[in-house]
Amino acid sequence: MSGFVTKPEPVQVPGLEHLHTGKVRELYRDQAGRLVMVASDRTSAFDWVLPTDIPDKGRILTQLSLWWFERIADLVPNHVISTELPPGAPADWEGRTMVCDPLDMFPVECVARGYLTGSGLAEYQLTRTACGIALPEGLVDGSELPAPIFTPATKAEVGEHDENVSYEEVARRIGADWAAALRQTTLAVYTRARDIAREQGVIVADTKFEFGLGGGELVIGDEVLTPDSSRFWPAEEWQPGRTQPSYDKQIIRNWLSSAESGWNRDADQPPPVLPAEIAERTRARYVEVYERLTGTEWV
Repeated sequence: MSGFVTKPEPVQVPGLEHLHTGKVRELYRDQAGRLVMVASDRTSAFDWVLPTDIPDKGRILTQLSLWWFERIADLVPNHVISTELPPGAPADWEGRTMVCDPLDMFPVECVARGYLTGSGLAEYQLTRTACGIALPEGLVDGSELPAPIFTPATKAEVGEHDENVSYEEVARRIGADWAAALRQTTLAVYTRARDIAREQGVIVADTKFEFGLGGGELVIGDEVLTPDSSRFWPAEEWQPGRTQPSYDKQIIRNWLSSAESGWNRDADQPPPVLPAEIAERTRARYVEVYERLTGTEWV
């Protein structure tokens, strides 16, 4: 059992049709057929959408995505048309809303890994591969890979795990040409982002992108290079052979896994409300990585 602890009721706005409630985003369609994506302050862990919001999180994700979209625009176009609020939208949507072209999305999470950790590490420890890609001996948690690798996954519904798949399986599902385009573009965007972030003292260990077709052209959609879609590590604390400190929800995962939370994730019970201090520490990590990457103060 997993999913939403309490599924929110979406805000109804005249002229907008509500399409979907995701882990973080509400998706609407306007009367012109454009998509309106609104990033909430919801957060998830262990396949549960938690009952506690992280203040400012939706705005940070949106503003960081927009910042990155500008820096990769020469590599791949994105789906954003405007950030203006639709007429009648609540004031709280300011800074967390993107009006986007609808895309015919590929059913693939396009994951790039430059460092070994997470599910890639778990597979490597068994087979010396990651998504079937052979890797050298002697790597440990946090090791930098000889070159970035493309390790796709299937998209999962809320409450389900994404499943790693081989490149050959992606090619079988969507065709060899589009699979090659996804791999090439994913690695190009990751490499650009890795180099930009490194100059700011941030390691992009891995990240995931979503792509679709707009007018027959490959377009990047959803969010890009945020703490929700990426593993960001402070470069000055990087030390292979251990779990790395990270700019993400690890504070929440650690608390939920502790005796203090009183939660047993194997008992099919929803997780508890987060203490205010845990929510605020998590917010501070999101703010810190935004400020480090962009070089601007979060207001």
